[in-house]
Amino acid sequence: MSLRAIEEVSTQVPADDFQALEDKVYRTIELYKSAREARAVAERDVQRLREQLEDREEEAETLRRELVALRREREEVRARVERMLVQIDRMAEEPAAS
Repeated sequence: MSLRAIEEVSTQVPADDFQALEDKVYRTIELYKSAREARAVAERDVQRLREQLEDREEEAETLRRELVALRREREEVRARVERMLVQIDRMAEEPAAS
């Protein structure tokens, strides 16, 4: 091989190595940018989901309180209806006893 051919090969190899390294650096930068964007999106999603969870927990607590109140009211109505039925039964028995 001539001296000139050897010089060309030796200058090409480092240039090729540098180009490959440069390509890897740019790919790494792009991956980093993508990862940062994905992280930002994930953080926004997490925040949104936390807010939704908090809203649902508040809603669930409100519904629990409402359920307790409705059950209490149902028991009160049941007791009142039972008292009325007892009175009706007494009234129905009075004429029969006379």
